[in-house]
Amino acid sequence: MLIKKFSHIGITDISSVGGKNASLGEMYNQLTSKGVGIPNGFATTSSAYWKFLNENNIQEALENIISGLDRIEYSNLALIGDRARNLILKSELSKVLTESIIKAYNDLCGDTDMAVAVRSSATAEDLPDASFAGQHDTFLNIKGKDPLLEAVKKCFASLYTDRAIKYREDKGFLHKDIALSVGVQLMVRSDKGCSGVGFTIEPESGFENIILLSGVWGLGENIVQGTINPDEFYVFKPSLSKKKNPIVQKKLGDKKLTMVYADEADKATTLNVPTKKEKQETYVLSDDEIITLGNWALLIEQHYKKPMDIEWAKDGISNKLFITQARPETVHQNKDKQIHIEYKLLEKGKIYTEGNAIGSKIKVGKAIILNSPNEAPSLTKDTIIITDTITPDWDPLLKKVGGIITNKGGRTSHAAIVARELGVPAIVGCGNATERILNNETITLSCAQGRTGYVYKGNLSFKEREIDFSGIQMPLTEAKLILADPENAFNLSRYPNDGVGLLRMEFIITHKVKVHPMALVKFNQIKNADTRKEIEKLTKKYADKPAYFIDQLSQGIATIAAAFYPKEVIVRLSDFKTNEYANLIGGADFEPHEENPMLGFRGAARYYNELYKEGFALECAAIKKVREDMGLTNLKVMIPFCRTIEEGKKVVTVMAENGLKRKDNNLKIYTMIEIPSNVILAKESAEIFDGFSIGSNDLTQLTLGIDRDSEIMGKLFNENDAATKKMISMAIQSAKSTRTKIGLCGQAPSDFPEFAQFLVDEGIDSISFNPDALLQGIENINKAEQKHTTKKVTEISD
Repeated sequence: MLIKKFSHIGITDISSVGGKNASLGEMYNQLTSKGVGIPNGFATTSSAYWKFLNENNIQEALENIISGLDRIEYSNLALIGDRARNLILKSELSKVLTESIIKAYNDLCGDTDMAVAVRSSATAEDLPDASFAGQHDTFLNIKGKDPLLEAVKKCFASLYTDRAIKYREDKGFLHKDIALSVGVQLMVRSDKGCSGVGFTIEPESGFENIILLSGVWGLGENIVQGTINPDEFYVFKPSLSKKKNPIVQKKLGDKKLTMVYADEADKATTLNVPTKKEKQETYVLSDDEIITLGNWALLIEQHYKKPMDIEWAKDGISNKLFITQARPETVHQNKDKQIHIEYKLLEKGKIYTEGNAIGSKIKVGKAIILNSPNEAPSLTKDTIIITDTITPDWDPLLKKVGGIITNKGGRTSHAAIVARELGVPAIVGCGNATERILNNETITLSCAQGRTGYVYKGNLSFKEREIDFSGIQMPLTEAKLILADPENAFNLSRYPNDGVGLLRMEFIITHKVKVHPMALVKFNQIKNADTRKEIEKLTKKYADKPAYFIDQLSQGIATIAAAFYPKEVIVRLSDFKTNEYANLIGGADFEPHEENPMLGFRGAARYYNELYKEGFALECAAIKKVREDMGLTNLKVMIPFCRTIEEGKKVVTVMAENGLKRKDNNLKIYTMIEIPSNVILAKESAEIFDGFSIGSNDLTQLTLGIDRDSEIMGKLFNENDAATKKMISMAIQSAKSTRTKIGLCGQAPSDFPEFAQFLVDEGIDSISFNPDALLQGIENINKAEQKHTTKKVTEISD
């Protein structure tokens, strides 16, 4: 059989039509009934390809050409590829094959020649251990019989692109065993709409509950080539399944160019035209469209029972969405999820540039700036290539280098996909890497600091260690994390943990929101013109300025809550001091000057005060959005620096007025134990709060009367001091007497095994650690629990 219509193709037909076409046929037959949009089409078979070679008598000639390949240095790769492709292009399609293709085209289009996409699909393509991403050619907007036949032949020839030859060599495929099927699919006019790609897992960490969608205006080739930085949308699967708002994060890309089809008079088939400013600043998808694609991606993943890499497009004429391709994700599904390689920089350095981190490694090497792969000198694993963008033509080089840095590209660009597959650390979308980095200088590429990658000047020291999570036993005492940066959340969620005991909201406000909430509520009262201009720029996309604060804060909190779902995540309400609040954009106009901010207008006292009450309402609105709209009810709330029982009651009342009523929808409200008054009145506090968290730093400074920020007094600051430990003991015992959950957040239990022993002996319920101290903390707790058990057994025996 030379031709198969999509209606007759299933996933079992890979040997006949290749992975790409088999997947399209499978989805067309199995998922269109569930609402997934799949454009109809047909495919030439592997039999048609072999028949083409035999009728032109070029099979042996192709094998002879490939036999001359330099398989050590690949010095003649370009020459070999050119010869093989020319041999195929000079050959003719047989009359039978030509007529078969034309008939299938007529059946697809009816009486009118319609535009189609002509895609290559190798018979070994999209297997679990090989994506073949970008190895073969696709031809878009092909209209008419003669152009279609020419495109089919060009697809056959693309089996021997330089990158495809090298890829098969690397993967151990025999060239003579691979056939090329050509998929012909009704064209989606994304040139007039938008298009993009998606992963049904978070592609850096492999976190399985996130769908990442990326999109650009026009044709999706700009994403694949990494020509521009796309919009990104993070969709949380459990919220999607519960019909809640699943969009936990949205990132606006620059989208400076839009790829469209060229006029017939142009020699080029596509053109990249500047995107209008208004469209650059507009997301390519509405929230409803994001949710639709998220649902489709989930259906595709559930159908195939594995993580998938998809391509989508929106027709700008019909405004309909379509899935144009789906293949297995090839990086994370074969990894041992219990083995984790941890990288950590040991010193600070000058940052040259930053971008999207691909992977989690750190690499020191010599920077080589290249404009094209043809310029490449002798490359080694100590080479880090710096370029504007990476296209499939670069692939033969990428296996030779130690790192990749590009000006352009997003997490779903070709550079990112290939870098992940090869295990090569990359930072894409820096914008200015080729300008900031000098050729031949030593640099440090770090992807170990979250989703943002940094390029540092010089050789910075770092450490690398392998952790086997399977050998770590969780203690009875809950071991939780202290987190602030949402960028690290998905990766850290893989560590052994019992949730997040302290989510510091301040980091999200400082780095993501940046603006003082009262400056948004009372924008007209801001005196400084530059400050007003800066806020106008940040809030440009929002109908009202307070909505900006709610949206940005909720996205940061939701990312962490989603990463650890359904485990408990406790977010602490803002605890800036007045001098810290004043440093936010617009903050100086709304903060009083204090001589001692540490003991001043901070924590709970702010939330019901007229100076900040409206700002606090925005914090509550963000938390309510995460819990109610997104369905992340694992998020609990903690009140810091609550000085009196009456103050606690006031704050709980204000929270209820702002839609956060204790016990509604399983909302728990905790408070910090960080003032001696909290310890003294812990039993009374248990009547209005659901739990306690001991803040050992503030409790130590207020028990000992030591400013924890004082360099002179620093040596006397000691959480192990008998007075501090007495306070902690009293708090724990009061909590136990009222059956109130109590934990501690701090460094001491990981630094000092004896402190962990003290907490376990006292009966603490949980201990929260900074990420770099978590594993040591778990080890200390386990040892402490063993000693505690042994001690109890001995006491009983005696």
